Amino acid sequence: MARICPLFSGSSGNSYYIGSSCAGILIDAGRTAKQLNNMLETCGIGIESVKAIFVTHEHIDHIRGLRVLASRKHIPVYASSGTLNALEKMGCANGTFQADVIGEKGMECAGMFIRPFRTSHDCAESVGYRVQTHDGRSVGFSTDLGFLSDTVRDQLTGADLVVLESNHDVGMLQNGPYPYPLKRRILSDTGHLSNQACADELTDLAQKGTTRFILAHLSAENNTPELAFQTALCSLSVAGLKEGVDFQLSVAPRENNTGKGIIF
Repeated sequence: MARICPLFSGSSGNSYYIGSSCAGILIDAGRTAKQLNNMLETCGIGIESVKAIFVTHEHIDHIRGLRVLASRKHIPVYASSGTLNALEKMGCANGTFQADVIGEKGMECAGMFIRPFRTSHDCAESVGYRVQTHDGRSVGFSTDLGFLSDTVRDQLTGADLVVLESNHDVGMLQNGPYPYPLKRRILSDTGHLSNQACADELTDLAQKGTTRFILAHLSAENNTPELAFQTALCSLSVAGLKEGVDFQLSVAPRENNTGKGIIF
């Protein structure tokens, strides 16, 4: 059985491990190489188990430790063509580590099959990932998106476990201290997914077979873990679904100091 372990989640950095204790992948490397290595150890995962890093997009909270970790540990990196071009312009993909484009058809890595899909975000070419494990289980992973397109829905539907952004509470954001242009950016179709928008999608996914959900990329300023959790739980409950029976719901911690993951 495979395991997903959120290492870091939120505007201060994002990284997830998916795989077994022997072999797996990282999705994003948004904290320093030292922090990522330490958190992997906290989760009982040796750095040698990381066979590749798959990048969603080039924003700093997703690639902060990428260059150092990949070059020092000789870990190959995969991303969309647009993201790799952006990383090259930023000086991050500078030839010190293997960096390749992952095509639309996907690829095998660490005994799993990883397929990218396009998402809507204000960057070069952001993607989410659908990961199929060696025993036929699947994870749908999508953060940093202003809305769920039909493409994203298709890739998340039927996954055993879905990691989906629940970034902000609209009321907190609108009445908070952010300047108006930033609020408008976050609320746009290339911004971030709100708690309610996320909750609405979870209900449909649960009714189509997904039983485990992880709420991800919560804003520290415009959200709380309890608010995100209760918004999602309310939507699922109103649809007649019962927690612990029809689904399991959790919130990815900003820092996974407990080392806990989810086996699926």
